[in-house]
Amino acid sequence: MATFSNTTRPGYVWDATDNVWYPIGVGGHSHSEIAKTIADAKGDLIVGTAADTVDRLAVGADGSTLVANSANATGLGWSATPSASNPVLNSAFQNWQRGTSISVAASSTATYSADRWNSNTGANGASTISRQATGDTTNLPNIQYCARVQKNVSQTGTSSFAFYQSFESINSIPFAGKTVTFSFYARKGANYSSAADLLSAKLLTGTGTDQNVLSGYTGLAQPIIVSATLTTSWQRFSGTATLSSSLTELSTGFEYTPVGTAGAADYFEVTGVQIDVGSVALPFRTYAATLQGELAACQRYYYRNTSGSLYGLMVNAGYFTSSTAYYPSVQFPVPMRVAPTSIDFSTLTAQDQTGATYAMSSLAIDTATVTPFGTSVNSTVSGATAGRYGRVLANNSTTAYLGFSAEL
Repeated sequence: MATFSNTTRPGYVWDATDNVWYPIGVGGHSHSEIAKTIADAKGDLIVGTAADTVDRLAVGADGSTLVANSANATGLGWSATPSASNPVLNSAFQNWQRGTSISVAASSTATYSADRWNSNTGANGASTISRQATGDTTNLPNIQYCARVQKNVSQTGTSSFAFYQSFESINSIPFAGKTVTFSFYARKGANYSSAADLLSAKLLTGTGTDQNVLSGYTGLAQPIIVSATLTTSWQRFSGTATLSSSLTELSTGFEYTPVGTAGAADYFEVTGVQIDVGSVALPFRTYAATLQGELAACQRYYYRNTSGSLYGLMVNAGYFTSSTAYYPSVQFPVPMRVAPTSIDFSTLTAQDQTGATYAMSSLAIDTATVTPFGTSVNSTVSGATAGRYGRVLANNSTTAYLGFSAEL
């Protein structure tokens, strides 16, 4: 066996303090001595930053989680432990109670389309918002649907188009004073008419209570603005900021200003909209763990009762108080945010106990409650008999509906 003196071993250096050989380049200190040299505080970590190179990563805040972050020199970073869910409802655009293709007239204000998402348009800016299949498992984390926001062909408007979701104050206040990261996936259509293919994505805050951002926030601030340059392929974009400790409202959404006359594919698509506490965009997740849970969360703000057959909606029996008035009651699947404030409907008929039917020409909320039971509707009919009981039928199984809104 070969033997070496403490000065003759090729490729190694003798450390007289440790009485041990170290490969050249490691240095003449033990690993514990290296750690003592680099570490400055309890909890510091020693991490590699390049080949044969290490550095110090300072300890994170209490409760934070160590995550990979290629933007940092160490390749790692500390992130606040995420909440159990993404606070953006219908962030993957799975739920469309109002229909999967919604026409938005020019100069509209706060028109709802996908559940919890609404939009504003300007003059000559008639648009269509629709659910589309993403068709991409390479650039997306298995997200099935997106929202397509499309300026209708031949429209010439050049006013800004806005597509937003507003949070209740009770869901906004937990983010006060926190560092948050807003992220999303987006792509464009072939005729997307925004200058330089830009989409402005924003996280907005306010100091009012339960306001809709498209109607105006008290104390409006814009802590995150992401100027995303879109291509026809899906990309993920993100922005980070520390929010005001006095915020009481939160909203997130998208804006763009079209240029010229719209072509056949003048649209952008978005999905995977997310807010994380911390400075890192975490892997995408929805608000609820199941589709059923996500729908129930959306129905707290809007509930549409539809029919898949010719025989009635999920509406309880009512009674005719006169020849022109019929009062059915409605059962909601979940408690609503507040007592519903508006109603919308299509192609409904009242049928009395004898089988006679009467077209329901108008409907209004008579009494409203937050709870699933107790809301009744005042409907106008013609030629009925007072004192009879009846039910609501769908004149058309594909277009009939009865909807209630408790939106912001």
